Amino acid sequence: MLFAIDPEPYRIALAQADAAVAGARLNVEQLRAAYSQAVAQEKSDTSEVGYAQSQYDRAADLARKGINAKSALDEARNDLDKAKQQLAVAQQGIVSARAALGGNPDIETDKHPTVMAALAARDKAAYDLAQTTIKAPADGVISQASSFKVGQYVGWGTPLFSLVETDDTWIDANFKETQLTHMKPGQKAEIVVDTYPGRTFEATVKAIGAGTGAEFSLLPAQNATGNWVKVTQRIPVRLELTNADAKMALRTGMSATVTVDTGVARGFPNIFGHATAGEH
Repeated sequence: MLFAIDPEPYRIALAQADAAVAGARLNVEQLRAAYSQAVAQEKSDTSEVGYAQSQYDRAADLARKGINAKSALDEARNDLDKAKQQLAVAQQGIVSARAALGGNPDIETDKHPTVMAALAARDKAAYDLAQTTIKAPADGVISQASSFKVGQYVGWGTPLFSLVETDDTWIDANFKETQLTHMKPGQKAEIVVDTYPGRTFEATVKAIGAGTGAEFSLLPAQNATGNWVKVTQRIPVRLELTNADAKMALRTGMSATVTVDTGVARGFPNIFGHATAGEH
């Protein structure tokens, strides 16, 4: 762990998110209860329509026989119309209650859209809380952390210090383009660091850069201006160290002399077929 951010605001936010999830689940259960009530109401109103229909049929039969008054038939017809209207309202209530449950009355509570949204918000709050503990992504050495104090307010995106990894150590050697004719990945190399004169580190060519250092600079040189001055460019070559103790001995930014055995003699003075680079 490198440092920790005050977690209390994020704990409060997580508690609020948990409460929102509980509220969303409760709301779904209420919607399910409302649907059940709407179904029961529809059954009751269907029964009422049946009863009102039978009463109307009886009153109409008596009216045809001249036994019942016309007003009684009108009243029975009015009761039947009211029952049918109540049934239509109950049926619409079922449609509305089913829509509130996502069209599926048997939907799982946590599959309901409102609960899923609350769970997503809760996951984000939990993630934010977990991010209050800042851990190093790899083993290494902290640099330039003297100005970082406990209790300091830090804005988002503000660099605090540097972490130099110690598990993955390499050398970047800037060879002249004329020295890369026979160089290829996998060739053996020797490195002498200015900090440790007389001590040689063994390495292997891992990769050759895709362009010169000037090509990727902020203002790359444009050689089509007409001055026709030819300048030998340097191309970065990455070398992988094979010495186990070199990872602890080397530090980023050091200068070194790198010699790569290309296996090809190019004539005096490169009689041994070596390509040598200076600072890296």
